[in-house]
Amino acid sequence: MERQFGKILVTGATGLVGSRLLPRLVEAGCECAALVRGKKVASGVTAVEGNLFDPASLEAAVRDVKAVIHLAAVFRSPDTELIWKSNLEGTRNLIDAVKITAPDARFIFASTSHVYDKSNPHPGREDDALNPQHAYPASKVAAEKKLRESGLNWSVLRFPFVYGDGDGHLEELPKHIVAANFHPAMRMSTVHHRDIYTAVNLALQGTMDGRVVNIADEAPTTLYELLQLIGQPMAPSAEPLTNPWYLHADASLARSLGFQASVRTIYQAAQENLL
Repeated sequence: MERQFGKILVTGATGLVGSRLLPRLVEAGCECAALVRGKKVASGVTAVEGNLFDPASLEAAVRDVKAVIHLAAVFRSPDTELIWKSNLEGTRNLIDAVKITAPDARFIFASTSHVYDKSNPHPGREDDALNPQHAYPASKVAAEKKLRESGLNWSVLRFPFVYGDGDGHLEELPKHIVAANFHPAMRMSTVHHRDIYTAVNLALQGTMDGRVVNIADEAPTTLYELLQLIGQPMAPSAEPLTNPWYLHADASLARSLGFQASVRTIYQAAQENLL
């Protein structure tokens, strides 16, 4: 990717994903700007002051951009009103700003594999009917719909559990597993930060235009094994596993479009010190 691609605006630039994606985009030669509120950004990135709830600041931020990578979201919060406001209203405001100021820009939206039904009879597929019950995935589904209906050049990337680059996400997993009372044999799709970049790179080139695409590595892994990798014990169980496809995303569409994970499994990440 070369700088003549044009300016890219990234939201959520200081978050778990954005702070690891931006340096990779810069290293690849992209001209990157980050929507921030008084925060520092990665070297080589232009900070643009703005707020998803301030339409005027968004119109200024997207001026002259050729692509928007919208990562900003609220996930784990007891404040469901904040989740809906951030994930739906914030996205709608950004869509409107792009329509007004940069209507030819490519809009890449980060969504989640949490949108799929808990009792799915197969791994979650992009064409599954969706009716999520929790605020985070429900707000993401609503925001996806707004984008698909916007008339913009869009793509939606649904990410599973993201990890790596010392982000601490794996280390947080045990408390969430305990709170949810998950079965140790449950398999969960994962993707390394390095392959968030792999997927975004393809999306920036237009490979995923007009599509909703699951992004995941090649080996959904059991929770029991994931916790073993970080040295945390999990009680074993031989009880039957209900909802065996929950948190398991079908990434065959992504592979058919040319996506190939460079970190194929979480075991590879552990062996190469990429956790």
